[in-house]
Amino acid sequence: MMMVQEAARILHAEWYGEDTLFTGVSTDSRSVRGGDLFVALSGKNFDGHEFITQAKDRGAIAVMVDQKSRIQESQDLTIPVIIVQDTLLGLGRLAKYWRGNFDIPIIGVTGSNGKTTVKEMITLILLQLVGKNQNKVLATIGNFNNDIGVPRMLLQLCRQHEYAVIEMGMSHPGEIAYLADLVQPTVALITNAGAAHIEGIGSVKEVALAKGEIFEGLDKSGIAVINADDSNVQLWRRIADNRSIIEFGLNKKVKVSGCYKLNPTSAEMKLELPDGTIEIKLKVPGKHNVYNALAAAAAANAIGINKENIASGLELFGGVDGRLQQKKCLCGATMIDDSYNANPESVRAALSVLANISAEKRILVLGDMAELGDAAIDFHECIGKEARLIGIDRLFALGKLSAHSVSKFGSGGQHFRNIEDILAVIESVLAPDVALLVKGSRFMQMDRIVRKFEV
Repeated sequence: MMMVQEAARILHAEWYGEDTLFTGVSTDSRSVRGGDLFVALSGKNFDGHEFITQAKDRGAIAVMVDQKSRIQESQDLTIPVIIVQDTLLGLGRLAKYWRGNFDIPIIGVTGSNGKTTVKEMITLILLQLVGKNQNKVLATIGNFNNDIGVPRMLLQLCRQHEYAVIEMGMSHPGEIAYLADLVQPTVALITNAGAAHIEGIGSVKEVALAKGEIFEGLDKSGIAVINADDSNVQLWRRIADNRSIIEFGLNKKVKVSGCYKLNPTSAEMKLELPDGTIEIKLKVPGKHNVYNALAAAAAANAIGINKENIASGLELFGGVDGRLQQKKCLCGATMIDDSYNANPESVRAALSVLANISAEKRILVLGDMAELGDAAIDFHECIGKEARLIGIDRLFALGKLSAHSVSKFGSGGQHFRNIEDILAVIESVLAPDVALLVKGSRFMQMDRIVRKFEV
């Protein structure tokens, strides 16, 4: 990868010890591999400087530390030490430098909803080009989409990679701008803007502005991919400025569009691309997944991928764990596991899938939606009303805020104070003609319900 002295030069940092070649970078002492540079990060609940010895014992051959950590040569670490003012920023600078060594298409993906699904769809499309050799495509893994995860992904780039897909998340303004500056995408995609993280940002319009920061990472030859059906399309066009733009949507005549038919567990699409029209059968349900497929197709089209490879990749996509996964349940019931996270838009999308399932009784199992700020009660009330309007039969709610959903849902709604009580009631109503949707923000741990009843 690089020598310690080179890394110190890039970071304008002091260093001491013997100049050594490190072959990887780690921020977690538990997953250090032999030859790694260990970056000692400090957070609210941890301090990586306390785990330097463990990292060294696991094979780290160099370490990056904060100046304020007071790691001294006298500590006899016996491995090189790079001293920076802030290890998190140091990690980012190192990642940006490393990314600059690779002249390959890099697709950056952000948005309030669907970014992980779109990232996975794009990855499958790219794999059609490289003969399904996964080592030629670098794609964000897990939740590596923040100021720690994105640099770690970029530092995994190597000579065998021909493409990369990097997901970027955010919780405050300026975060996407920072990440996009590291990634320097050749194509930047925004799926949509919604109420996710509105608590830390202020309004959906400000969320859209923050998402639009991804276009700041594009150079003048970069391509911005925009959802033409999103209410913020004009804003994003302005932010993209004079860069090339590819738009996707269902409601307007744009470069990537189509028509669709929804089934209970799938969707059929006629995808319209600049090089022609092609029919696709998606293995995932919901109009929102039709939009996700359009977004992925638009990004792929931006780097010149033909319609056949786009269609093949999209048809391989089978969903993401914890995101609208239909599972077998106790007593023959059907369970839709959408427990990974929740915001108003994603709950509405999931409700439309539940409403489309053939069942005598449809049950929404709802946990609180987080980070909605002063509008939290209103959003929860709206979900209760909408669930009733589309024909959901029962609403079982867990969490303080979800009580407001129950109050607006009316008859058939029940609120629970603890997990044990809601589990008992769910178990009592399970039957072959029952379909239940499990949904809630991550902190609610709604996957506990999924694990209890999945078979």
